[in-house]
Amino acid sequence: MTWLARLNQTYENHAHIVGQFEKKRNDREYALIPVSHTTQSAHIEVYVDGEGNFISAKVVDKSDSSTIIPCTEASASRTSAPVPHPLFDKLVYLAGDYARYCEEAKGTPHNDYMAQLQDWCESEAVHPKVKSVYAYLRRGTLMEDLIRAQVLWTDERHKLIEKWTSAEEERLGLKPELFKVIASDQSAAFVRFAVQIPGDAEPRLWRDLSVQQAFIRYYDRKLTELELCYVTGERLPYADKHASRIRNSGDKSKLISANDTSGFTFRGRFRTSREAAAVSYEVSQKAHNALKWLIDKQSYALDGKVFLVWGTGQLEMPDPLGDGLSLGMYDEADEEEENGDSTRKQFAGQVRRALQGYRYDGDYEAHVIVMVLDAATPGRMSIVYYRDMNKELFLDRLQHWHETCSWRHRFHKDEEKRTLTFEGAPASRDIAYAAYGPRASDKVVKGLMERMLPCIVDGRKIPLDIVRSVTARASNPIGLDEWEWEKTLSIACALINKTYESEGFSVSLDVRNTDRSYLFGRMLAIADVLERRALGRDEKRATNAIRYMNAFAQRPGRTWTIIQSNLQPYQARMGTDAGYYNRLLDEVGAQLEAEHFTDRPLSGLYLLGFYSQRHDLYQSKKDRETNAAQDGKLEPEHKEEGEI
Repeated sequence: MTWLARLNQTYENHAHIVGQFEKKRNDREYALIPVSHTTQSAHIEVYVDGEGNFISAKVVDKSDSSTIIPCTEASASRTSAPVPHPLFDKLVYLAGDYARYCEEAKGTPHNDYMAQLQDWCESEAVHPKVKSVYAYLRRGTLMEDLIRAQVLWTDERHKLIEKWTSAEEERLGLKPELFKVIASDQSAAFVRFAVQIPGDAEPRLWRDLSVQQAFIRYYDRKLTELELCYVTGERLPYADKHASRIRNSGDKSKLISANDTSGFTFRGRFRTSREAAAVSYEVSQKAHNALKWLIDKQSYALDGKVFLVWGTGQLEMPDPLGDGLSLGMYDEADEEEENGDSTRKQFAGQVRRALQGYRYDGDYEAHVIVMVLDAATPGRMSIVYYRDMNKELFLDRLQHWHETCSWRHRFHKDEEKRTLTFEGAPASRDIAYAAYGPRASDKVVKGLMERMLPCIVDGRKIPLDIVRSVTARASNPIGLDEWEWEKTLSIACALINKTYESEGFSVSLDVRNTDRSYLFGRMLAIADVLERRALGRDEKRATNAIRYMNAFAQRPGRTWTIIQSNLQPYQARMGTDAGYYNRLLDEVGAQLEAEHFTDRPLSGLYLLGFYSQRHDLYQSKKDRETNAAQDGKLEPEHKEEGEI
């Protein structure tokens, strides 16, 4: 019940903005919904006056279609059964003349709707605008008015057009607006109302807070059955059915459901579902509405799976699945004007500064909730991952992740199409594409992102199959585009760096590291840079080091002999300019023991050696000397060599 309590607390903390609309990144609106309300995408908007006379109607644009509607427990959970909403609904419920233009509906949906609306209008919680809508619908002319206003369209038999065809286009001309916003036929259109009264500032009933409060007062009196709430510990009106439409307005999956009295939901353990767990109506409404709001506001959704992080104090928290760029750790140096690699101490300070704004807000008892939702079937949803932890602990874990799974990345572009250079951990989504390729399905990507969460939030080790997959793709540059390989290479280095966390690797070249794989990686990088300089900038073909990289990782002894023999023509072409690289190759090779020159496969550390050595060679002499003085890693003889 912790997640319900946290969501209920979040709702209470933001009760002052209930009913206020905000805009998503795609310009669609959302809001923290009041109790006894839900959201629905409306297709038609009808205007009436205070006396219930029809004024006008229009088709609702998709960007403005989100509508807060009053609902009962039964209507919020309806499927195929005809259960009316209290105010806004589909044509089959609202229109008294529905049978004139469509096939007759099963049951008595319109009569049920009118009886329910009449009961509200005759109660003490009635609202005058609701009475205006009731007065209009009693006349039974909704369909006729909408056809006259050219919102609904009929065929030659004076029946609603079910599907827009070329024949209808020849008869009527341009495609009607309603067919552009509705996926099914016109009879399924959802209608909302606005009441225009002189002097009233808000005619739209779905945004009128007084109408919302009137229905809450009316429906509260209908809830009389009390039960012990497992969230609050108080005896409150019991929620028999819980909300759906959690991820979007068309989502029928529920987090809480106990309608299976013949299966194995609670049979054999409890007599009724209430004995298993009971949640009050108010808590259920507030918790589910808070969850919907948070999903709209700051979640990341992929193939139906929702990744959500929020704080009980400060609502927005850094995304654990994001990369260093999302934390603001961006080096503004251009590609041609790099400032060189930062020391480990400087980078750690950069991470702390990026997270500083989330730490010092004065609330030391705040919590951060990490939740992942997914639905295996259309009707049932589950929380597949949940963590409720102290905010400081969460930020400490996130800081540790970005410090230990860090590398230098250069695969993002800004608005001016410049390459952005940043350090830190790669985003989980980028890890998925690095491991399985850019054409990986959403199902595969979301599965990997879920597996990465415990590594970030709980401090667990990265699964070895992920590290091996990224390493294998980074070792095969010939099979990838150049930009994709560079991206995969830096991500592989970050994961390997995390795997060998105790070794303390960084982008800076460590000339004192005598690990066999690291040294072989350095030699491969020197061969690559030497041949690339001999070829010149105009020659774009791959070097021998790049072409044989995959084989080199599997059989380094034999493959290095091939690379070295193929390198000789380029050494001869460069002449004395190759002296620096030749001496560097001798220096690195001298650190390898005789027993190291075998065909035993290299570990992922060779990629760190390759990247760091290549990065060091492509830096200017000044930058190399600066880094050497800061890190204390490079030997004096290396500082004095000529630049490439």
